Amino acid sequence: MRVSAHTVCTAIRDEIVSGVFPPGARLTEEQLARRYGVSRVPVREALRTLESEGFVTTRRHAGACVAEPTEREAADLLDIRALLEPLGAARAAQRRSDAHLKVLRGLVRLGRQRAAHGQLSDLRPLGDWFHETLAQASDSPSLAALLTQLRRKTVWMYSPEVVDPPPRAAAVWQEHGAMVDAVARRDAERARALAAAQVERFPVIRRLPRPAAVRTLKPAVNTARARD
Repeated sequence: MRVSAHTVCTAIRDEIVSGVFPPGARLTEEQLARRYGVSRVPVREALRTLESEGFVTTRRHAGACVAEPTEREAADLLDIRALLEPLGAARAAQRRSDAHLKVLRGLVRLGRQRAAHGQLSDLRPLGDWFHETLAQASDSPSLAALLTQLRRKTVWMYSPEVVDPPPRAAAVWQEHGAMVDAVARRDAERARALAAAQVERFPVIRRLPRPAAVRTLKPAVNTARARD
């Protein structure tokens, strides 16, 4: 089965965000093709996409490398989020569908259950799903793509290993529930205010830059089994 460039792109991006490929690490097509069990064609396409997103940069005589964002770029990222996330939440309140609302309510229910039972490792993927659905509810593909990319880059640059303690985790999902209530009522201003407050409370523990030493790679991953 032919593995798509989208699947390879997702796999590389996830490993950049998780730190498997640290800032400054070289990303050769041959090495990545072996790692994911694919040809170099989807790897080449994936690297181009990741460069357009800001995760990868191309250096003279070195080829593709993981980007090394500056302090200013990291600070700008939070400023951009502070502008766009409230807009996205307001648009979601105005334009959401019943299907979006059903998914959001289901995610809040799951998030509250996991937080109450101390299953904190489940909360990050649920939170990602929640915010991606909220972005999609804006009914603006361009805005949704920007918001999703901003969140990925924020996780990459800022304290991804920090896990909220149970009381804070429960409070976060209470806030998500309040957001869904505002979206359900089509209260755009309330949704905008809640999103702005969430960005304000984001933990600004800087993760990057790190030393550019390349880590020893884990065993190769077969992306044919990865989620597309």
